[in-house]
Amino acid sequence: MKRLALLKHLREQGCVFIREGGSHSWWGKPQQNRRSSVPRHTEINDHLARKICKDLGIPFGK
Repeated sequence: MKRLALLKHLREQGCVFIREGGSHSWWGKPQQNRRSSVPRHTEINDHLARKICKDLGIPFGK
């Protein structure tokens, strides 16, 4: 999955950008007090994208 597609999906689900880390961006869902790191690679493995969505409490979308 492309990183930009995942970030678009996160925004559509109500997630917000928190901060930049060393090699990751931190995203969160304030309503549920959840957060997850998203690597800054152009391609993100589907397995990892599912885990990020699960961490944030949102459905996985492709």
